[in-house]
Amino acid sequence: MFSSLLAFELTETNRDWLIHRPAEIAIYVVLALALRFTLHRLIDRMTRQRTATDKPAMLRPLRERAPRGIKEVMANERRAQRATTIGSVLKSAVSIVVLIWGVLQILGILGVNVAPFIASAGVIGLALGFGAQNLVRDFLSGMFMLLEDQYGVGDVVDLGEAVGTVETVGLRVTTIRDVNGTLWYCRNGEIVRVGNMSQGYAVAVVDLPIAHAANVQRACEVALDAILEASRSDAIEADVLETPEMLGVNAVTAESVTLRITARTKPGRQWAVQRTFARAALAAFEKYDIDAPYLSIVSAARMDA
Repeated sequence: MFSSLLAFELTETNRDWLIHRPAEIAIYVVLALALRFTLHRLIDRMTRQRTATDKPAMLRPLRERAPRGIKEVMANERRAQRATTIGSVLKSAVSIVVLIWGVLQILGILGVNVAPFIASAGVIGLALGFGAQNLVRDFLSGMFMLLEDQYGVGDVVDLGEAVGTVETVGLRVTTIRDVNGTLWYCRNGEIVRVGNMSQGYAVAVVDLPIAHAANVQRACEVALDAILEASRSDAIEADVLETPEMLGVNAVTAESVTLRITARTKPGRQWAVQRTFARAALAAFEKYDIDAPYLSIVSAARMDA
């Protein structure tokens, strides 16, 4: 009997700690998870294209940077890529805010006075402003880069010290994977300039050196015909946006005469197009006996001998 009364008394005394407070903590944990899930779903809906030609709701108030004349398909791909990048950053911010809110609520349930934490937020913010200026600058720079669409995930960019493909855009750091596979971590606040090779369109530039003794007009015709035929191949036809243009003689040196051909391509595909065009032009030069610079030098050396 005594043991039963003691157990009952202990239960009544510690009911608040054994039942009420754990239940409240569990409710706030579930609420935080549900809030995070709901906000993430909302961000997904705002960044998702309903149709192939629709613009994500999040991007409607933002300015487009795609130049005129770009195919709508490419513009839509760019919008989807930009929306995905902004959405990933917003999800990170939402997770942090919800986590802080949940922790403060749980501390209040456990009896910790959170009022001083909230009251001192201004003082802490001021201290962080002096002690973490670089962190604040990185965050603000990253947000402005996203809003201005300077680059996004999947873009090939030149950030000065690092050149490669953007893998992630975070609140503080942007990661770049270069052609050698090295992953570069670039602080957003330290990025002074951005060269984006994946925005709008790219230009494939092919320089073809020929000998001084070669017929320049004939070489231009042969190279252009070969490149036009190559541009219609299945491998790169979808990547070439406009008919290749022969610009003619681009440079004359003591060793060679250089012809230049350009073509507008999809962003990021200019290098593959350049390789295909160069291979086709060199094969045509060999077929129609258009001398390369080194052949004329070798021939002259043999004549001198």
